[in-house]
Amino acid sequence: MQVVSLRRLGLRRIPALLTAGVAAMGLLATTMANAQAPESTWPARPLRLIVPFATGGGTDLVGRLVGQKLSDRLGQPVVVDNRAGAGGNIGTEAVARAAPDGYTLLLAYASHASNVSLYARLPFDPVADFAPIGMIATLPNLLVVHPDLPVRSVADLIALARAKPGQLNFGSGGVGTPNHLSGEMFKAAARIDVRHVPYKGIGPSNLAQIAGEVQFSVPGLFTVLQAVRAGRIRAIAVTSLRRSEVAPDVPTLAESGLPDFEAISWYGLLAPARTPPALISRLNLALNDIVNEPAMRQSLLAMGNEPETGTPAQFSQRISADIARWSNVIRAAGIRVDE
Repeated sequence: MQVVSLRRLGLRRIPALLTAGVAAMGLLATTMANAQAPESTWPARPLRLIVPFATGGGTDLVGRLVGQKLSDRLGQPVVVDNRAGAGGNIGTEAVARAAPDGYTLLLAYASHASNVSLYARLPFDPVADFAPIGMIATLPNLLVVHPDLPVRSVADLIALARAKPGQLNFGSGGVGTPNHLSGEMFKAAARIDVRHVPYKGIGPSNLAQIAGEVQFSVPGLFTVLQAVRAGRIRAIAVTSLRRSEVAPDVPTLAESGLPDFEAISWYGLLAPARTPPALISRLNLALNDIVNEPAMRQSLLAMGNEPETGTPAQFSQRISADIARWSNVIRAAGIRVDE
């Protein structure tokens, strides 16, 4: 009987081949585990929520409310990072440049949609560079007048403005602010000739309204609600499509003769573009649950906000619609903010 050598058959290489195969399989398993890590192990460390405005303002307060609730839901700290400047553009750019791993989020404000038309150049694309997560709340404005003005309705104000072209002034917290844009939108929709008077912030603007320095203005509801209730200024309309839960007796502009008029601000969450869809879905579910909590709804309403939930697609549609809306207003009024 002939004895066949293992060396001649090349079987001496079997142990080496088996070792290499096992190593390759191990490498493949590790690679697959690493590829799945962002979704399967997220969140494994604290999240950063960038608020693109200074501390103490409405955006900061909403951000801290949401951050705390999100931390409770996800089991990881959510650190609020205020990056103020350039109308919110500095903090927004930081999120656009962040890794799309679900650990950096943006507390977006309505100026996210208007800044694209207000600034000659933005260091980011407000649509392409972000992945919408969901809405948090909307903020209606109030059309208010000084009590000495013989005006008790939108029709009265329009009639007075048309009778005195160029003689009525409306105040705002500054060029390009939401209350300025809302005033310009009202001016165009009502076809009236009125002059804009910008102040250095909504506080000084509201004080000027109370003092009678301007005839009307369109500030955020919460910023003037106490003055309205005290009779120091008169609210004649709200700028949302539906009446506010906070001021249900005030009619909408749409009810008052300007069909489909809507000029509102909003808060929402955005992530960097290319964040995994699975993480966006988890964040959206957590955010909707947070906003629907009775205590959270009450906190938002107490600040004059209308709680709002929805899908990432619905938030995306809101952003795109507002970009188009404010672009038309800004172009027609010739508004530009220097960088």
